[in-house]
Amino acid sequence: MNYAGLDLLTTAVVILDQNLRVRYLNSAAEQLLSVNRRTLTGQPVTELFSDAHEFHAKLAQSLAAGRGFMDPELLLSGPGRAALSVSCTVTPIDAGEAQILIELRHIQQQLRIEREAQRVSQAEANRELIRNLAHEIRNPLGGLRGSAQLLERELDRPELREYTQVIIKEADRLQLLMDRLLTPHRPPRLSPVNVHEVCERVRSLILAEFPEGVVIRRNYDISLPELRGDKEQLIQAVLNIVRNAAQAITGANRSEGAKGEIELKTSVARHVTLAKSRHKLALELQVTDSGPGIPAHIRDKVFYPLVSGRDGGSGLGLTLAQTFVQHHEGVIEVESEPGRTCFRIVLPLQ
Repeated sequence: MNYAGLDLLTTAVVILDQNLRVRYLNSAAEQLLSVNRRTLTGQPVTELFSDAHEFHAKLAQSLAAGRGFMDPELLLSGPGRAALSVSCTVTPIDAGEAQILIELRHIQQQLRIEREAQRVSQAEANRELIRNLAHEIRNPLGGLRGSAQLLERELDRPELREYTQVIIKEADRLQLLMDRLLTPHRPPRLSPVNVHEVCERVRSLILAEFPEGVVIRRNYDISLPELRGDKEQLIQAVLNIVRNAAQAITGANRSEGAKGEIELKTSVARHVTLAKSRHKLALELQVTDSGPGIPAHIRDKVFYPLVSGRDGGSGLGLTLAQTFVQHHEGVIEVESEPGRTCFRIVLPLQ
């Protein structure tokens, strides 16, 4: 039996023979169970799940009766491995040496995938809402600005023009905001991109913008290959995240005169699931800062448009960052607590 296609699945798959010996594990199972298929091939299933005596008995019954079973929450452990909480589906098959197929899904991983799918769906709904709203606002905004200009020409008291200028400037500011809401929908222009060039560009821009109060440390994995992406979109995505971090740090440390830290760290992630697709290799970029953390009441909404934890913030920076990362079939996540916030960007490598 050819098992090559099973390596493309995001679900962990274990195949047993009629003696309940391991015939095959796919890559997802190797990662989930922290084992090597070459070492375990031909070994009894008890070498894989050492303490699950009831599970072993149910496997034997399933093989004898030719009926499968499901367990939505099963605790499995193995030699030198912590217990895993998984959902399990067992299916008897008749394919030569292969007699039982076991599918395992890590419950926490499954929840993360579901949250990611929900976040992508919510982001798309938000973008559609904002697009429609921006289009509705632009037309009356142009009329408002034009009317203020006409009114200004008719005023014979110069001091009153101060008020028409307020209207014109605010209309221009809102127009700029609408343009920013509508621009991220250009598809990426793909070409080879070195992520460290992206990071260095962002670092130089932030240090020029915040010459005092911020230290940016680099922790790069120089063995990372290039990825195919839109360099300008990636620079903007990382810049928005790092700028948010710098603003949080300088705002918190302004009275103390201390310097906050931002770390840019790159590494390789192996066998990751992004947008329900499995990738053998991915690039991981972490942006970690020593700021005060994201306020608890907006922590789950930071990627929503117009949500900001800073006075005067537009609430668009992280929304745009998420949009550009999703354009590259990647994901962006955040963990935050007082004194440490970490944004994690994962992008597939071809």
